[in-house]
Amino acid sequence: MSSQLTSMYSQLRIPDSENEPFTDYSRWRLLVNDGGRHTWHYLHTDEECEAWPQNEVDKYWIGIPLNLPALPAAKDPLDAARNGYTFYKHLQSHDGHWAGEYGGPMFLLPGLVIGSYVTGMGFKEEERLEMIRYLLNRAHPEDGGWGIHIEGHSTVFGTALNYVTLRILGVHAEHPAIVKARGTLHKLGGATGSPAWGKFWLAIMNVYDWEGLNPVPAELWLLPDWLPFHPHRWWIHTRTVYVPMSYLYGIRFKMEENDLVRALRQELYPTNYYSIHWPSQRNNVSEADLYSPHTTVLDVMNSLLSIYEGCAIPPLRRAALKRAYDLVVLEDENTDYQTLGPVSKMMNLICRAHVEGPDSEAYKQHAIKRQDFMWLGKEGMMMCGTNGSQLWDIGFITQALVETGLAKEEEHKESLERALGWLDECQIQDNPKHYETSYRHTTKGAWPFSTKEQGYTVSDCTGEGLKAVLYLQNQVEGTPKVISERRLCDAVDVMLTMQNPNGGFASYELVRGPQWLEWLNPAEVFGDIMIEFCYPECTTSVITSLSIFRKHYPNYRSADIERTIRKAIKFLHEAQKPEGGWVGSWGICFTYATQFALESLSLVGETYETSEAARRACQFLLVRQRDDGGWGESYKSCEKAQWIEHEDSQVVQTCWAAMALMYAQYPNPDPIQKAVQLVMSRQLPDGSWPQEAIEGVFNKNCAISYPNFKFSFPIWMLGRAHYYLKELEVRKAHRV
Repeated sequence: MSSQLTSMYSQLRIPDSENEPFTDYSRWRLLVNDGGRHTWHYLHTDEECEAWPQNEVDKYWIGIPLNLPALPAAKDPLDAARNGYTFYKHLQSHDGHWAGEYGGPMFLLPGLVIGSYVTGMGFKEEERLEMIRYLLNRAHPEDGGWGIHIEGHSTVFGTALNYVTLRILGVHAEHPAIVKARGTLHKLGGATGSPAWGKFWLAIMNVYDWEGLNPVPAELWLLPDWLPFHPHRWWIHTRTVYVPMSYLYGIRFKMEENDLVRALRQELYPTNYYSIHWPSQRNNVSEADLYSPHTTVLDVMNSLLSIYEGCAIPPLRRAALKRAYDLVVLEDENTDYQTLGPVSKMMNLICRAHVEGPDSEAYKQHAIKRQDFMWLGKEGMMMCGTNGSQLWDIGFITQALVETGLAKEEEHKESLERALGWLDECQIQDNPKHYETSYRHTTKGAWPFSTKEQGYTVSDCTGEGLKAVLYLQNQVEGTPKVISERRLCDAVDVMLTMQNPNGGFASYELVRGPQWLEWLNPAEVFGDIMIEFCYPECTTSVITSLSIFRKHYPNYRSADIERTIRKAIKFLHEAQKPEGGWVGSWGICFTYATQFALESLSLVGETYETSEAARRACQFLLVRQRDDGGWGESYKSCEKAQWIEHEDSQVVQTCWAAMALMYAQYPNPDPIQKAVQLVMSRQLPDGSWPQEAIEGVFNKNCAISYPNFKFSFPIWMLGRAHYYLKELEVRKAHRV
């Protein structure tokens, strides 16, 4: 990197006081392109601002008051749901989807900044300032550190990487926030106690020695595909990270030494950097970080690989590095440089920059698509967990509107037609450019988690996307049928390819590897990352979408669909915990998964009156309802796989639990009425709900934000409750 760019990063100023704004928030604009791409832009002149006025979507996400008028007070739950959507329509983009934050993890922004720094890719001044603001806002007020996610306790992983990030972005070593964070890092033992992914980024930055990492050999990619531990059998997120990681480890890539690197070597460690014995740090992980300790099997394997590293055969290493690099290129081209996620995104950038240089097309495309991950919120600029959660969010709100009857109201039809148009655009209609050669699952007919461009099949996203289209096209009069029956059948076809022998559905593809591969989990901070697992949530999304599909198209693959649903229901029964709930792997936690499970069981006739499984699930939820009518579950439930109370009731979790009871046709209205009262009591006069605790999770230990959930699920639950409670009143009257 040139000394000029180094100076650009390290010498820029930051605001001097808490009262001095970082940027003028009235000048930020969210650009939404067709297909769901969204990027933030800063306007420097008044003329630009006049030509591109700030809209309500821009204002909402960066915390500028919308000053919308108070809506008429809701007389009943349906009124409250209607008010909710009256507000939420203000946040719909012109192309029909709902943009939104997908942040939460605190190890993503460091990868963005470190990866950009070591490849010479700068940031705009306003982006740099807002990233600083985000990290300062997200530091724990008590100790100044950062955790693995925004609600987690301070860890070495979060604190070391975000410390480095602030220093790269130009914050001085004696800034009060840096001094405080450094003190916490030293109390935790210093950066040598970082887990494997933290060690990797620090080694890339040249402030940690490669000898302090356990081996990441690219030679694994040269093994025969049929071996049960070949990397193509690993979970897709893990293998797309370890492909570029193995390349960068193999070449021992590191930032050239400069003043900042030398300063960080002194700042990150309580002992002298140059006296550290690096090989003895390979398995040193702070107790504050450790979630998945090494197994004996992994330690033995690392010892053997360390011996190999000492005598690696140069031609074999070159062949392995070429294979790893080729896979990086295939991933970039399959996803138009989005890649599967933000960690692999930045590692791929470093690989491409190293081989092809900053003048290459690959470097330019990575720079363009890097913006898709950079989201501006009211706390500052973060890096998101993908390029968004576009499909996931639109699927829920469209279903909510149909099930509540709001979709039939004239004032909402134009909004829903735009949503259907976006769903049409988002469906993937072809297989990847590099299909079998990059070990991809079929994508023809699938819906992704975010955008068509990112282009990965996801089982539950395909299910929710299909369900949304079926609802809009078949249950809302006058809606155009823009998605053909053939394309709906393509979605069914791809889901039917994803059922595993046990009846369950995983996330991106079939389970490819044996479960004992989890013994080789090297990440230390995540659980269940080595292979795909079958999840109740993914399984139930497929069950519900197939059940609804066959109501409208009873003759298409009817035997296959029946067999698939029957096996999936069997999986659900086996996945239910003895206490009655299901463990959520993508949302927090039991309330989330139990809602999905009871919806699926209801579609095959299993309800509170007819099914022991449904009764146990209802009792599981009922004993956890609080006196205020709500439910509150901590993200720690996901870590422990047991219910752990949140200190407060949560609107979103209350909606999940109440919907679960309604799906199960629980006969007593009292718990549902109490839940409705809580959710209505927290609705603001303009129809919105305030943000509460974090909603999502992945790999057991890392929480992630779904802020659009606070609209879709309250609207959904309130509207359903309106009709359900009336139905119970009618039943009671008939019994009398």
